[in-house]
Amino acid sequence: MNGVLEMVGRLRFLPEECSRMPEAAPAEVTVALDGAHGCIADARAQTSKFLARVQGEYGLQVSARTMDLGQLVVSELVTNALKYAPGPVLLHLRIVDGMLEIEVWDTDPTLPLARAADAGRVGQHGLEIVMAVVQGIEVRREPVGKCVTARLPLSEDPVT
Repeated sequence: MNGVLEMVGRLRFLPEECSRMPEAAPAEVTVALDGAHGCIADARAQTSKFLARVQGEYGLQVSARTMDLGQLVVSELVTNALKYAPGPVLLHLRIVDGMLEIEVWDTDPTLPLARAADAGRVGQHGLEIVMAVVQGIEVRREPVGKCVTARLPLSEDPVT
């Protein structure tokens, strides 16, 4: 990432990512999260704000379901990253081919694994929840850490 990060509350944005994107990537934003109290709520709020901007500035339809699930997925992925990885977390939201792509990068190279379903287990259901609601998920190691990418359709098209 190049450029100076600007602080907006507890969120930091690359200035060039706050402007209109070319048609190939009509909208995207990167948010750096430092783990401070309230940053998970800030990540959810930024997701909602991003999707509202996608609707308002780009005229793309975003279903209420995608609004809700986008915030849920961001909450689960950011919570896991902050819980298990030392250092900062990056949240990258973008629209590609009618899909909301949610990328969460952290410093821990250990790839997460969904655990077997266990109704008696308290906690550690985040990845299971994400996998149940997204259309696609990818987990990959990066030169430093890992990146989890989840995809949600912007709207539900009726089956024809």
